[in-house]
Amino acid sequence: MRLFGKNPAIERLRSNPKSIRQIYIQEGFREAAYIYKKAKQNGIPVIAVAASRLWKMGRDKNTQGILVDVEDFAYTPYEDLLEAALHKKRCLVFLDGLNDPQNLGAVIRSLACLGRFSVVLPAHGSVEITESVLRVASGGDNYVPVAKVTNLAQAVRSAKEAGIHVMGSVVESGVNIFDAEFSFPLGLVVGSERQGIREGIRKLLDGEITIPMAMETLSFNVAQAATILCYEITRQRKIRQDTQESQRP
Repeated sequence: MRLFGKNPAIERLRSNPKSIRQIYIQEGFREAAYIYKKAKQNGIPVIAVAASRLWKMGRDKNTQGILVDVEDFAYTPYEDLLEAALHKKRCLVFLDGLNDPQNLGAVIRSLACLGRFSVVLPAHGSVEITESVLRVASGGDNYVPVAKVTNLAQAVRSAKEAGIHVMGSVVESGVNIFDAEFSFPLGLVVGSERQGIREGIRKLLDGEITIPMAMETLSFNVAQAATILCYEITRQRKIRQDTQESQRP
């Protein structure tokens, strides 16, 4: 697997150097000194190549002057994510039927910026973590653990049985997000743009929420909706924490 682009490459070198096998940089690359220094500290070989060769190695993609060979993406066991959610360390985000790598990468990038979220993907009927996803995630994949499960409905059911409150995002008929009060530990289900949340999973939800929109004929894409919802979750979680801390003797 390869990382293309400055941000994904440098962020991986900074946060998870053990997963890097080799680095190729274009001759004259601006951050070359930093790359060589960090690579040397971690025993990673760095090869300087001409721009034309890097272009070919990147299969005509815009490498921004750097290409990194890395290990295949390491999914996190769902049980580990569940445990973290139970201790209110992370909110689980279940993505039901998401097929666009651009959207998945954008979701991961947003969740990394917000902090304390993890992603759960179904093994079938969903995009996996690919090079395209990692490029759009722009390094966010280093901070958002992702699990891949055989049965997403069963994963949601397991979360509920463990005591996690699971909400789902729907286009209409849900509680206005500005009026919703989230219970923690929390899980959020976001469906695909085409089909939404599948009925079998929707039946398991503790509640449904909707993002109000000024134009009824328009809608947010999955990545935009997930970002808005998770921002509100982060805001409410912060308020709860501040309140609890202020009440301590």
